[in-house]
Amino acid sequence: MNNLIQNILVISTLVVAVVFLLKKFVFKSKKSSKKSCGNGDCGC
Repeated sequence: MNNLIQNILVISTLVVAVVFLLKKFVFKSKKSSKKSCGNGDCGC
């Protein structure tokens, strides 16, 4: 029984990590690329 719970926790942690990485690097939001810092669009 303990081994089953451990496997479920490891798999769920792996899924959460993969989803986080996909959201961060693959599905970049379009809003973050249109940032401007002042009057000109310097892209910083």
